[in-house]
Amino acid sequence: KPMIQLVIAAILVIGFWLIAARNVKVVPGKFQYFAEFLYNFIRNSVGRDIVGHEYKKWTPYLVGVFTFVLLNNWFGEFFFFMYPSFATVGHAYGMALISVIVYVAAGIGAHKSGFLKAMLIPPGVPKPLRPLIIPMEILSVFITRPLTLSIRLFANMFAGHLLVLVFVVGGGYLLTVDGNLMYNIAGVFSCIIGLAMLCLELFLGGLQAYIFTILNGNYIGSSVNEH
Repeated sequence: KPMIQLVIAAILVIGFWLIAARNVKVVPGKFQYFAEFLYNFIRNSVGRDIVGHEYKKWTPYLVGVFTFVLLNNWFGEFFFFMYPSFATVGHAYGMALISVIVYVAAGIGAHKSGFLKAMLIPPGVPKPLRPLIIPMEILSVFITRPLTLSIRLFANMFAGHLLVLVFVVGGGYLLTVDGNLMYNIAGVFSCIIGLAMLCLELFLGGLQAYIFTILNGNYIGSSVNEH
């Protein structure tokens, strides 16, 4: 099911931006205004402010990542889905792997062979310390960074979905208990809390998509910039 959701999300994201890019008018309608607002929000707050001078090249990727992760997170609140795709940890690992590949590719494209040396040997490190520093940098870039990036996304989506599930399913059970008014009242409150948690998850899904995009922008910026 999560894999099907990923495919559906990819089709919807591609379709949305293809439609948004057609027949662009000087005076935008509501749909064009919404698409431009979304695009400019990521371009300015992530691309321009974090990636730096080469932000225009990477803005389409960042916009795609944001909308793709956002939609998959919000699947947890949509009827017929009711499951955030990245609550399955393997898919979160996949997104983190893509981020690392883009990070390395961007650095090689910007600095050619000098990128790997700059990535693994920070400036000013004495030669005797390099055998110690290089394995630590490899561990940081290729193991720690993808793990933290993916587990942050997975843990938030999984925990939020689990909380909603506990309140809604538990409340539904308590409502069906016969002959116990206190259980029934507790069931009503549990369902209300579950609905509140559902609304909160909409906000958290957007927040996690934005954080994931910011981290991608930060990795790309650190990869392509001279310093």
